[in-house]
Amino acid sequence: MTMTKAALILDDFLPYRLSVTSNLVSESIAQVYAALFALTIPQWRLIAVMAEERAVTQQAICKRTHMDKVTVSRAAIELVGRGLVSRSDNPEDKRSHLLSLTPQGHELYASVAPKALEMERQIFETFSPKEASQLKALLTKIEGALL
Repeated sequence: MTMTKAALILDDFLPYRLSVTSNLVSESIAQVYAALFALTIPQWRLIAVMAEERAVTQQAICKRTHMDKVTVSRAAIELVGRGLVSRSDNPEDKRSHLLSLTPQGHELYASVAPKALEMERQIFETFSPKEASQLKALLTKIEGALL
């Protein structure tokens, strides 16, 4: 009895397609963030999380964004150095610090957020509202299967 191996066709392999698509979206957004705001994608993610959650620990940012500790730490250090983020003692856990946006960080967020929403609109302008909703639901389902 001979066994036939299942052929893996890369362009039909959904994890590969998700990765490529994610990279394409991130690269196009990263170019805009870098050119207009001198931000990397990890830096923008930190700013966006802090804009929503006020003071937050690096560990909480890691959990929320699924970025590794080193990436979050580097982004935080750079943002603190630029005066966009402040660090303060965490009264609930003396081993960690709370990160929050400074007034300059809030100003930057107010400038970047509309551009981010416009880029999202441009990327998905060929989707109907129903298709966009279905995509969000499917992404949520994939994330749920992996968490």
